[in-house]
Amino acid sequence: MFLRGYGTAGPWGWLTLLLVACAARASEITFELPDNAKQCFYEEIAQGTKCTLEFQVITGGHYDVDCRLEGPDGAVLYKEMKKQYDSFTFTASRNGTYKFCFSNEFSTFTHKTVYFDFQVGEDPPLFPSENRATALTQMESACVSIHEALKSVIDYQTHFRLREAQGRSRAEDLNT
Repeated sequence: MFLRGYGTAGPWGWLTLLLVACAARASEITFELPDNAKQCFYEEIAQGTKCTLEFQVITGGHYDVDCRLEGPDGAVLYKEMKKQYDSFTFTASRNGTYKFCFSNEFSTFTHKTVYFDFQVGEDPPLFPSENRATALTQMESACVSIHEALKSVIDYQTHFRLREAQGRSRAEDLNT
């Protein structure tokens, strides 16, 4: 998976991240978005692939940013202004490079810290069914249940980590 980011954010202005490719890909990134700046990321997606973009502003100002997602043809798929957090799921209508941007251009003095999770595709099944003529064994069923529970734990840990970072930032501001 190639996730490329380009923007007007000084040293944070470009970001190239190469991750191991698999059936389902996900990128979780936390980055600084200076005041009056815009940061864009690009992802190659195949037609028919289900994708989810989730984001949250962790620190800065009123905890809000503008977010925009465009298809390969430049059509706007998602656009929200001054949002603290949101989630958007879509299915790619065509092959190509999809672009999503976070903007803090409306702010003249407050930089933000933004977290996003971009998931592309579905997780492959633990036990592929193409060569199966029978139902899952009790052990296999238990493995699937444990796997699903662990994915839920990861989501909760991420949520609490972000809440802790917000609380820590707020406490530091109050302390000064």
